[in-house]
Amino acid sequence: MATAQRLAPDSHAVRPSARVPAPPRPSVSRARRPAYVIVAAPAVLSVVLGLWGIRRQGTLWQDEAVTYDMAHRGLGDLWATLGQADAVHGLYYLLMHGVFRLWEGGLVALRLPSVLAMACAAAGVAALGRRLAGPRAGLAAGLVFALLPVVQRYAQEGRSYALVTALVVAQTWVLVRACTERRRSLWAYYAALSTLSGLLHEFALLALGAHGVTVLAARLPRAVVAAWAAACSCAVTVTAPLVLLSLRQSRQVAWIEAPGAGDVLGFLLIVGVGLTCVAVRRRAATTPRRSGTGIVAMPLLVVPPALLLLAAAVRPLYVDRYVLYAQAGLSLLVGAALDTLWRTGRPRTVLALMMAAAVVAVGSVGTHLRSPASRADDVSAVARALREAAAPGDGVLFLPASRRVWTLQREPASYGLFDIALAAAPRISHTLYGDELPPAGIRTGMLRVSRIVVVREPARERQEANEREEAKEATLRVYFTRCGSRAVGTARIDVYARGDGC
Repeated sequence: MATAQRLAPDSHAVRPSARVPAPPRPSVSRARRPAYVIVAAPAVLSVVLGLWGIRRQGTLWQDEAVTYDMAHRGLGDLWATLGQADAVHGLYYLLMHGVFRLWEGGLVALRLPSVLAMACAAAGVAALGRRLAGPRAGLAAGLVFALLPVVQRYAQEGRSYALVTALVVAQTWVLVRACTERRRSLWAYYAALSTLSGLLHEFALLALGAHGVTVLAARLPRAVVAAWAAACSCAVTVTAPLVLLSLRQSRQVAWIEAPGAGDVLGFLLIVGVGLTCVAVRRRAATTPRRSGTGIVAMPLLVVPPALLLLAAAVRPLYVDRYVLYAQAGLSLLVGAALDTLWRTGRPRTVLALMMAAAVVAVGSVGTHLRSPASRADDVSAVARALREAAAPGDGVLFLPASRRVWTLQREPASYGLFDIALAAAPRISHTLYGDELPPAGIRTGMLRVSRIVVVREPARERQEANEREEAKEATLRVYFTRCGSRAVGTARIDVYARGDGC
């Protein structure tokens, strides 16, 4: 029972004894109205921030271009493509296919599901904070979550990370309830949410590790631990085929490099903030009793990114957006710390901190996040530079082949260009970036034109080197002269002419 209390909400009211009659219970509407406000305020703020500049001046990030392309393929073509590439995002592409079938809303339709999902996540964080540490802590946690720059960023991206975050927050909420209420139906809900989040992105399964730390650290009865383990087993069993298929497609993440000092330092800094919040909460003498915030939030903040960092010893896989949901743990800890400061007689300090955070998050940071410069790989900018550099009849070459992603929104043929290396277009070949000719065919095609526009990304060239890419480079080096070059974000547009044709 002592353990269950650690996961239960804080209670600051004195319980009536048997000799003193309890006061009359307030009406349902009056009792629940504050809870609605606590949950709704962060959700509304998240929606407002998500809709602000949602078109991002008409720009598109390269991963969003893939989402847009895949969502507009027929179901048969989509299924065939997922068998070869990007199976990890298959369920998300299917969802977005349905969105575009209902409404062809362009960039708004592409990003609106993420806006709504992040609003649900903000509401869930507020609800969790309210249950674990009280109403004020819940409201603060939800508002902090909505204001986080990284949350604002991925609330406006046409990828699965916002939806995964919402589902992980929901399953954390259900976990807390299942551990304290001991209802079997809650474990079924937990298993369903864990499965769904894992099918949306397999790294959501790392949240199960965080929840396992919570369950074990809370020293819950064996029956509860067994129920949690059974729910996890169901989720892992259902998602195992997807994990195995994605392992066969692991060449897609060959671009991920080993975590650098910046990655490790950033992780340690966030963990330090979390530990500071825990210390503030524990040292406050006015706190009636220790809440379950730390035991739930700290593992969620630490375990998933830590596991990805440790996995780098075998294969580099650490990308912060893959474990975006860890930010919910940080928000819960900050919300509880702010609530503690408020209770200890420092409301002005809390209001000043929140106002400063809001000004920064909505001011320079928020404005930058909604500008084209906020994404290094702007598909629209690369396509515009390609169109300006090329003339009708020119050949175009992509180094490496995966950089054809920059033209998924509008093919080079629409500019009168000839894609020299392409053997079959992405949709026809059921691939992400199309099938290319063998090295000999690429060399022959290059020698048929007098001018070639090369769209390249130097970092990717090193990571995705193969015989085809070597044939492109060798032919350019021997038979062509570079006439000009232009950098566009991480892309580079080079113009080559045959011989001395510059």
